Formats: sequence, structure tokens, C-alpha cells
Amino acid sequence: MPVSPSLLLSSQFVFNVGFYMVVPFLAIYLREDMLLAGSIVGLVLGLRTFSQQGLFVFGGALSDALGPRRMILLGCVVRVAGFLMLGIGGHLAIVLAGACLTGVGGALFSPAISSLMAKIGEISQGQGKRSRAQYFALLSVWGELGAVLGPMFAALLTGAGFRSMAFTGATIFVCAFVVLFFWLPRGEVTHMPRAKPAWAALFRDRLFLAFVLANSAQLFAYNQLYLSLPVEIARVGGTAQDLAPMFMIASVLVVSLQVPVTRLGQRLGSHVCIPLGFLVVGLAFATLAVFAVQPPLAAPFHLLPAALMVALLTLGSMLARPFVSDLVAGFAGARPSGMYFGAMASAGGMAVLVGNVALGPLLDKALVTSPAASLPWLVLAAIPAASAGGMLLLNTRLRARLAG
Repeated sequence: MPVSPSLLLSSQFVFNVGFYMVVPFLAIYLREDMLLAGSIVGLVLGLRTFSQQGLFVFGGALSDALGPRRMILLGCVVRVAGFLMLGIGGHLAIVLAGACLTGVGGALFSPAISSLMAKIGEISQGQGKRSRAQYFALLSVWGELGAVLGPMFAALLTGAGFRSMAFTGATIFVCAFVVLFFWLPRGEVTHMPRAKPAWAALFRDRLFLAFVLANSAQLFAYNQLYLSLPVEIARVGGTAQDLAPMFMIASVLVVSLQVPVTRLGQRLGSHVCIPLGFLVVGLAFATLAVFAVQPPLAAPFHLLPAALMVALLTLGSMLARPFVSDLVAGFAGARPSGMYFGAMASAGGMAVLVGNVALGPLLDKALVTSPAASLPWLVLAAIPAASAGGMLLLNTRLRARLAG
């Protein structure tokens, strides 16, 4: 029995509701409630991301070998455990372990969902219907719908504290596990063959590894919604409650524009959309570099720089993300794609871990308006710009490979 696209899309929605109820507020909890330095906050968030993105390659390989259903259900269980530990909190070791477990849960279920969606899109595209890139665009839209509601629900719990958010997130994933246990088809969903991980073929593919490296810098940049965005909000005198509207901006843009942007992108081609998207991401940080040296704007416009950053970061990601995912599936070819999606995310996770640890002390400079406050934003702007240059250099070889 084939898996329903609607089940995957609704799962992505629910997973993001639970995720965005908790993780965007973790930096504020660490900085304001636990009084940790910026370097420690960056380390915790970097390890959380690395435990998810960095381990995707193993989650993808397990999905290929054991089947997506098992990995999706196991991922839900592990994320529940992580959120429960965040809810217990109180000590750095417990919070760090909980943050890492939430990441491991995502590393288990996300590659499985992506590989299932890639197979559905491949079948649909072969029948002359919706393309694979359009299915990935829909996955982004449903995920962002969850990202809209997650912070809104969290805002209702702000008075009760971060721990209440974490326990509520755990409850959401328990409910998701129950639904998926009964509704996710057993056996070979979408007729996907199980396979031993083809590690040698993946790591010998220099073009794929170069593509993954270029994209990892963009994944690091997008992760700054969780580490750097709260710093800018703090600079202008904002609070934790101001995070929810920022994520709502991102989500509204994706929900309303992702599908038409992807349709336009299919006319332009991935060779245009991916580097252009990376450049727009860089522009998001360059914009903040300009505002960071100026006194905060008067209310209610004091959050305008943060809103511009979020809007540009989201638009850049919208341009690039569906076509990056489509190219990853193209690299996999007839092989199961879980490990390929995992490798891309793992490289991004390593970039986030290293980048966040290095960026944490720099971000402390951005907490107060000064000439030095622009430095971390300029560094951040340069990273996706370098990715765009890398993609331009790879474009000719990518088009030749995937056309053949």
C-alpha cells in the first residue's frame, strides 16, 4: 500500500508545530534564564543542530536499510525524550542532552520523509503530473504552516515558562507517533527497495561532495534564525514574545509564495535559482550590518531590521531549497535517496556546529549598538555569498551530469 502524500505533508506540519513551540525559544532560555555566555549558547545550539543535521547521513542510511516507517516512528520517540529532558532542565548537562536528543529524533525521521516525498514526486513526474520540485515546495509550505502555529502556541505559554513549552512539544510528538503508527503503511511503502548504504559510491562522487559543501554554508546561514535573530531583537530592546511575529513573517511568506516562486524557478532553472537564493540570504545579513551601527528605531519600528532579515533570509531559502532537494534526488538516481539527503544535511549540521561556536563570541558584540556590532553580520553575509560563487562554478558540471 503506497503512502499518501497528504499523510507526509500533515506529518511535516505537526512536526514543525512541535519543533517551533520549543527550539526558537531555547536561546532565550539559555541566555536569560540560565545566564549563559554567548559562546556557551552557540555551543548548545550548534550541538543541537549537529545532532540532527550532522547525523542525517546515518538516519538516511538507516532509512534505506530498514525502511522509512521504522525511522519515522523511532524519531518521534527520541524527540519526545529530548523535549522531556528540556522540560526538566535546570542544569546545563540536562539541557544539552535534551537538545541533542531532539536533534537525533529529527535525524531519524526527516531523511525518511524526504526520501518518501522524492519517490512520490518521481512517480508523479513520470506520469506528467506534479513535479518532484513542486512536491518539495509543498513540503516546505506545510512545514511553514506548522512554523506559524508553533510560536503562536508558545506565545500563549510564555507566562508559564520554557518548561511548559517543552512538555507541550513532547505531547504533540506523542500524538504524532500514535497517528503514524496506525496510518503509516507497513512494508515497502511506495515500493521503495531497501538497500545497504552505498558509502563508497557517495564519498567517491566529488561533484556531489562539492555541491553539498556549497549548500552547507547556506544551511548554516538559515540556522541563524535560532542563534542570531534573538541577538538583534535583544539589541533593540525586544523580548521573547517578539520572536513569534518574526517566525510568522517567514511562515506567511512561504505559505503564500513558495509554490508560485517554485513555478517561476522552474522556468529560470536551478542553475539560476540556487545561487540567486544564496545571494539573497547574504543580503539579509548585510542589511542588519547597516542597522547594527545605528540607534534602534523608535517603537513600533524597532523590530524592522529583524523583520527585513527574516524576510530576505526566507525569500532566499524559498528560491533555492526546492531545487537543491530536487538535485539531491537526481544525484541518487535509481538508488534509495535517504543517504544522499542525509549527507547534505550532515554537512550543514557540521557547518552549523563549527560556525555557531566561532560566531557565539562575535554575536556578543551585536547585543549593543556600536561600530563593532556590524562585524558578525558582515561575516554572516560573506558565507552564503561564497556559496553562491561556488554554485556558479559548479553549474556547468551539474547540468551536464544530471542531464545525462
